[in-house]
Amino acid sequence: MLLNYITWNASPEIVSLGPITLRWYGLLFASGFLIGLFMVRKMFLVEKAPEEWLDKAFVYIVVGAVLGARLGHVFFYDWEYYREHLSEIPKIWHGGLASHGGAIGILLALWLFSKRVSKKSILWILDKVVVPTALAGCFIRLGNLMNSEILGKPTDVSWAFLFVRADGPNGLPKHPVQLYESFSYLAIFAVLFWTYWKTKFRFKPGFIFGLFMVLVWGVRFVMEYFKESQGGFETAFNNALSTGQLLSIPFVLIGLYFVVRKTPAVNPKA
Repeated sequence: MLLNYITWNASPEIVSLGPITLRWYGLLFASGFLIGLFMVRKMFLVEKAPEEWLDKAFVYIVVGAVLGARLGHVFFYDWEYYREHLSEIPKIWHGGLASHGGAIGILLALWLFSKRVSKKSILWILDKVVVPTALAGCFIRLGNLMNSEILGKPTDVSWAFLFVRADGPNGLPKHPVQLYESFSYLAIFAVLFWTYWKTKFRFKPGFIFGLFMVLVWGVRFVMEYFKESQGGFETAFNNALSTGQLLSIPFVLIGLYFVVRKTPAVNPKA
């Protein structure tokens, strides 16, 4: 019999004013982007890049992240439903965003930004953007916690959460996997921040981007073992790996390539 667990019944809403509702998820999501904008601006100043590029990059990233995350959820996790309810696809306020889709959307958006605006290698902007992106991931998982979503598997550890809003008062305590991921991404942010500002690896194009890919998606792969199934195409592999794990593998491999590849250092001030 379980004796110790944390009862979690937090409201996902901060305040409602008529038809307008401010939610924790939206606030944390937006905060991650705004803090990231401030951090990347500092990087632009150090490297003497045109500041107007930053405003354009911000727009590309936001659009790419939202569209990619939504379409990722639709096609990776719940296509069986959405192919019968196409009108539901644009309704992101109903919930349903996938981090792997968001990552793909951002990569495509920054590729367009590099082609149309900076005229530089996409690695130039990626090595900057991924630093605050890890922090944004920390915030987003806290938003998931406030929404009582992306739940862990049942457990008897003393720090288990009973998610009342999701499972009712008689549900089973579960791993607070949202916190596991949030703390992990915060640690990864610290590593990336230190790497950019305190080491010479920032002069190796693609290294910080690769390190981000290995650490973030490696953590995501491990965390999937503590999560309830979120559906998708894992049944095609006899449930050996979750959809999140299958999608994380190519991201980790891409990251390893950029970490270990040999490339001449580049002075970003040059």
